[in-house]
Amino acid sequence: MKTRLSVLWMLALGTTVAWASEAGGAEAGMTHRMMLLVIQLGLILFATKLGNMLFERFRLPGCLGELTAGIVIGPHLLGGFGLPGFPHGLFPLAEGFPVSVELYGFCAVASIVLLFMVGLETDLGMFLRYSVAGSAVGLGGVIASFVFGDLAGVLLGEYAFGRALTFFDPACLFLGVISTATSVGITARVLAERRKLDTPEGVTILSGAVVDDVLGIILLTVVLGVVSASKAAGHVDWAHIGIIAAKAVGIWLVATALGLLSARRIGILLKLFRERSSIAVMALGLALILAGFFEEAGLAMIIGAYVMGLSLSRTDIANVVREKLTPIYVLLVPLFFGVMGMLVDFGALGSRRILVFGGVYSALAVAAKIVGGGLPALGFGFNARGALRIGMGMVPRGEVALIVAGVGLAAGAVEADVFGIAILMTAISTFVAPPLLGFLFVSDKSGLRRPAPAETEAAITFPFPTHEIAEWVLERLRHTFEAEGFFFHDLEHEHGLYQVRKDTSVINLAVVDANLSFQCGEDELPLIRTAVYEVLCELQGTIRRLQEPVDLARLGRGVQGDGLAGTKGLRIANFLNPRAVKLRLKGSSKEEILDEMLALLAATGEVGDVAEARRALFAREESMSTGLVEGVAIPHARTTAVSRLVCAIGLKPEGVDFASLDGQPARLFVLTLSPENAPAPHVQFMAGLGQALVPGICGHLLQCKSADEVVQLLGSVGAATPAARPGGSQQLLGEYLRADLMITRLKGATPEAVIDELLAQIHRQGLVRDPAVVRKAILEREKVMPTGLEHGIAVPHARTDTVNELVCAVGLKPEGLDFGCMDGQPARIIVLTLSPASQPVPHVQFMSSLVRLLAAVDFGKLEQAPCREVMRAILLDAATVVQPPTTA
Repeated sequence: MKTRLSVLWMLALGTTVAWASEAGGAEAGMTHRMMLLVIQLGLILFATKLGNMLFERFRLPGCLGELTAGIVIGPHLLGGFGLPGFPHGLFPLAEGFPVSVELYGFCAVASIVLLFMVGLETDLGMFLRYSVAGSAVGLGGVIASFVFGDLAGVLLGEYAFGRALTFFDPACLFLGVISTATSVGITARVLAERRKLDTPEGVTILSGAVVDDVLGIILLTVVLGVVSASKAAGHVDWAHIGIIAAKAVGIWLVATALGLLSARRIGILLKLFRERSSIAVMALGLALILAGFFEEAGLAMIIGAYVMGLSLSRTDIANVVREKLTPIYVLLVPLFFGVMGMLVDFGALGSRRILVFGGVYSALAVAAKIVGGGLPALGFGFNARGALRIGMGMVPRGEVALIVAGVGLAAGAVEADVFGIAILMTAISTFVAPPLLGFLFVSDKSGLRRPAPAETEAAITFPFPTHEIAEWVLERLRHTFEAEGFFFHDLEHEHGLYQVRKDTSVINLAVVDANLSFQCGEDELPLIRTAVYEVLCELQGTIRRLQEPVDLARLGRGVQGDGLAGTKGLRIANFLNPRAVKLRLKGSSKEEILDEMLALLAATGEVGDVAEARRALFAREESMSTGLVEGVAIPHARTTAVSRLVCAIGLKPEGVDFASLDGQPARLFVLTLSPENAPAPHVQFMAGLGQALVPGICGHLLQCKSADEVVQLLGSVGAATPAARPGGSQQLLGEYLRADLMITRLKGATPEAVIDELLAQIHRQGLVRDPAVVRKAILEREKVMPTGLEHGIAVPHARTDTVNELVCAVGLKPEGLDFGCMDGQPARIIVLTLSPASQPVPHVQFMSSLVRLLAAVDFGKLEQAPCREVMRAILLDAATVVQPPTTA
């Protein structure tokens, strides 16, 4: 049904578009083109992403999947089918070119971004080291490819085209030039995916590809000159052609040299923009400008972009630019490969003779790059493996070959058959090279005959007691270096790899277990030692402050609650399992209790490694006991021994010493384990659990007769508090808010005095049997965790068997009283609540309703109440506008 609705929706949309286009006439032409463009961009993004995922699933380069997606949805296949509103398809053939100018414009920008990022990732030192080898590889590849391509036309021209061809025939010359092209974008993408851009083979391929492109463009200029001269039946002006070639080479060399020499000044200029995103965007702006100048000078735009990226690769902002431009890269680069796929038209291959010739020509083109690029590499320290990698890296032709073929077709130098052959060769080389290149780099064996000389780097390692301390030191080092004007980069956060850069200083940092390892130049060692020393001094001061007495009760405020609040979106009952409940624990010590409960969890099959879980659990107990108050303990830990959050509950009526906050033995134990390296609501669960373990819960749970009853009771308390009954909040408050238990003006000047005053009022009504026992319980509760809330409210309370029912006394203190409130404000209304410890009463519901009431009441009006009867009436009137709590 959903599929049919989607189809109908698309048809309706198409009809609407068609109607709008017809209604707008010529004025709607631009709007229609822009509308078509945005639809095309969206479709390409989805198609290329799906193609990328599919190919990577089969361990093939993702860019190959993007190319395939472009072919499938392109104008020569699905994109050319007419749809309502789009009679020529969503990707109609443009005049003289497979895609629209607008779409190809996006492709051009994408190619600039791709080569700019490739330049940024290039190891400049290694690039310069292998620049001579790269030049030889590029030159060898161009010569071999041109000769092989031209000779293919000479030897098989009569078979394929029905006429004999000579070496200087325009068709043969263009077959040679088309074969010289190398798509550095495709190779760079494969190398980037394999993390091989900064290897000797990687930088040699990139260097060779740049030289290859420059020489290819020069060769194209020469061939066009020869073809023009032959058409005019005149002589070839070799001097003019030589000037053009020298100009192209000169611009490339001068731009590269100036870029490298002025890189630091460019970096300083870009840092004037301060904000990191602005720095990255302005750097891309420079790449676009230089790319345009290169195109104007007769060179490819992508060479200008690569030169700018290469120039900035050794500056301290290189990683900043890479990091901030990554979203743009992820957006645009798949567009580039998708559009490249759209240029492939298998229908242009015509006859069987053209197919045969195209197959032979393609095989020669692949072999020419492997031989022409690989053989020179053998003379520069590479072994056969390295030479084969380099040669294969030069094989992809991509868009460059198609552009060259398009130039020949537009100039009338070649016919459609030659263009079809160029498409076939491009498709074969583009689809064959990436998987083979990826396969050649599967092995980590070196491609050099002897290891490359390592750069002289100093190394220093600082060991720490635990990984957590090492991570803390790392964060403080980040702050310290950034305060000094350094750029701190996360190269591979998941693997603990970082880099610190400023001007020419480069410091590599790795977090390995509990160690911080630095690699840098000798000059940076004093800087590192000083920075680490400063951070360790700060750590030492922190440790000293931690050794000072800590108010554990105040620190633990809110861990064990009163049922006044829940954890939004999480139900404790979902994590409780009756199979992990034990009504009578046998252990007589903390260690025995923990082992017994771990065994209980292990019996459910939820714990994979009991020893690891025990280590994590005991390590947590060593840092601070998880014993709370009123007989409750919540031992917990994060561990690799579980794959999801699991919980066990145990009861020990006689209690066990658990080093609890109130010094009382623990009788209720809730043990929780959460996965260490997977998402789990650990903090949410612990917060919800603390709110569920309301005072007196132990007594109720100890009376349970079965595990199911324990789970039901604890789960119901942990759920969001429901209304007691329809209109229950007002009725509940009306039942327990008594005028004879209200004091309009409290006289006490301290929390203890105020508690005594309210307790005396309850005692005068004969509602409490032993005020001294109750007073002690209340004050002990206050020592563990003050009951001051927020907005001038304090709710001292206790569970005690000296009362038979829930009792509530309310007193006002207009001038306020320090009650340890969470917001630091004085308490002006104090509500003392007593509940029986061994009888069920609506303690949670009442406290929840009361807190909502006090948050809504008009304090000014309440403080002006002349008597306690009026005070009660004001409170109950406020209760009528308070919304009752909703069931979770």
